[in-house]
Amino acid sequence: MDVLERVRGLCLELPEVTERLSHGEPTWFIRDKKTFVMYANQHHDDRLGVWMAALPGLQESLVADDPEHFYRPPYVGHRGWLGVYLDVDVDWGHFEDLVEGAYRQIAPKTLIARLDES
Repeated sequence: MDVLERVRGLCLELPEVTERLSHGEPTWFIRDKKTFVMYANQHHDDRLGVWMAALPGLQESLVADDPEHFYRPPYVGHRGWLGVYLDVDVDWGHFEDLVEGAYRQIAPKTLIARLDES
């Protein structure tokens, strides 16, 4: 499966998520308003990755422990967002957890409750 299709599938299965282009890249929004994951195909360098919301401290921890797979993305990294390289071997189980965590950081409580019910 294509990497973009895999990321798209993980994002779009979450409650009330939509996709549209933002800054020329596929981007996923909650209730068509708040961004929680952005695709980054050589957006700021020659790498393929995503930028996503993250729990406080998670970016620093993952980047320090595994810079081959994680990075501080431009523009949003100062807000704690996490960059995940997709042009390396990806642990898709961990990636899925990170996407869900990004969603939980941005989504309203009503949508988080719906996610918890399913």
